[in-house]
Amino acid sequence: MSDDVRLSAWVHGLVQGVGFRWWTRARALELGLTGYARNTPDGRVHVIAEGSRGNCEKLVGLLRSGTTPGRVDLVVEDWGAAQSEFSGFVER
Repeated sequence: MSDDVRLSAWVHGLVQGVGFRWWTRARALELGLTGYARNTPDGRVHVIAEGSRGNCEKLVGLLRSGTTPGRVDLVVEDWGAAQSEFSGFVER
């Protein structure tokens, strides 16, 4: 687990009310990641994902792919060490 990372991604665009958090959860679970996706009051979605660096990078790629529900204009990412506080991936 010491090789695991924590991705914090702020997703900007038309990403609320379109199934975006559900879609993100499904992709994260397929990649074996833990964490959550939550709406923020300013219209963004905040994604926290923990797992291997490679799988977290795949999730970022999917978030930017143009195949998400709604419309993603920008993904701002921040990386850190995994904190191992999650047991699954949920929508908040």
